[in-house]
Amino acid sequence: MSQARQQLAEQLAETVFQGLQEDLSHQDRVLLVVSGGSTPVPFFKALAAKSLPWDRVDVTLADERWVDEQSSDSNAKLVREHLLQGKASAATFIPLTCTTATPEEGVDEVAKRAETLAWPASVVILGMGGDGHTASLFPDSPELTLALATEELLVAVRTPSQPQPRITFSADRLHQARRHILHITGDDKRAVLAKALNGDDVRQLPIRAFLTCPLAIYWAP
Repeated sequence: MSQARQQLAEQLAETVFQGLQEDLSHQDRVLLVVSGGSTPVPFFKALAAKSLPWDRVDVTLADERWVDEQSSDSNAKLVREHLLQGKASAATFIPLTCTTATPEEGVDEVAKRAETLAWPASVVILGMGGDGHTASLFPDSPELTLALATEELLVAVRTPSQPQPRITFSADRLHQARRHILHITGDDKRAVLAKALNGDDVRQLPIRAFLTCPLAIYWAP
């Protein structure tokens, strides 16, 4: 991994650490919402090394593939292996799957668990795909309109471009966080972000749903 990406991960970890500490100074529990994929791994490791009162920190994911938690495609597995390590293993982690066969069947059960988290989130860290998706808000998803408009907590998502069904927090619930951060790497993602900043059709590039709220952008080549 490039030195620039490692430095970015460490800067992001410091920012998140400070935000969580600030909120912990006046509330009992705080919530951190993270994203999956390969980009956040060095950030997870850097944050796990921070000396927070982790037993007062709730962690969940912005979205998840509806797969077994032992699957290499599971974002929960990624979080357990790279973030919930050492002292950070004391955090309360709420995954976004359950034992039902489909997210449509399981969404209510997962939502009941997720409602117990320390909302509003202190920090939401978003990623972005080359198609402009963030969380599981995909441009080709039939559920995109619902996920952008609903006040429901979570939405079950199917999308032709993705092999697995998914579950995602609604744009509304993610919007309610105190701090929003976009963590991306590579010139291709920077080009997509530039395109997103130059237009306003959220259905074309769903990341635009978050460009209207204060969004800290963490990017490295």
